[in-house]
Amino acid sequence: MSIAILKYNAGNVISVQNALNRLGVDSVITDNETEIRNAEKVIFPGVGEAGSAMKYLREKGLDKVLISLKQPVFGICLGQQLMCAFSEEGAVNCLGIFKTLVKKFPPVDTVPQMGWNNLLNPRGELFLNVTERDDFYFVHSYYAEICENTVATCDYILPFSAALQKDNFYATQFHPEKSGSTGEQVLLNFLKLQK
Repeated sequence: MSIAILKYNAGNVISVQNALNRLGVDSVITDNETEIRNAEKVIFPGVGEAGSAMKYLREKGLDKVLISLKQPVFGICLGQQLMCAFSEEGAVNCLGIFKTLVKKFPPVDTVPQMGWNNLLNPRGELFLNVTERDDFYFVHSYYAEICENTVATCDYILPFSAALQKDNFYATQFHPEKSGSTGEQVLLNFLKLQK
């Protein structure tokens, strides 16, 4: 199986590759269009700032590549947010795969949310063998609003999209690579998806 991890000037790509290594799956970290298009699966992880990340994607032409992919694509954390329509972080138009907005948490509790939280209402192929209220690891100050593509929610200050899915595009706000056995299950479910 060929897995491409998108390289786009954002952090956390090595921890995703390490998680795949633990599952016995090889991957390549790349911003090469041919490698991305030829991969069986593409993972779009990231820790960083939306405005500068979108700038890098556009400069490399990766924005157009990503939205045209037909194989399963998995956005993680910043990757999920950049798959939405617009982010308040940097006031930037994003990829528009999911027709929802990314907003900053109101400062009524500690921001960012950092740590373990329960997954609510998980459904779909990404969450096979995952149960309601399983814990996942989150680190974020911004959140995707709940929309028609929401396939799991979480509650921190307010309810938000913990996972989104549309066609061949999957995304989670939480970090499966840092979420122990439950996160490993989500990664395995993604790796088993068929085109």
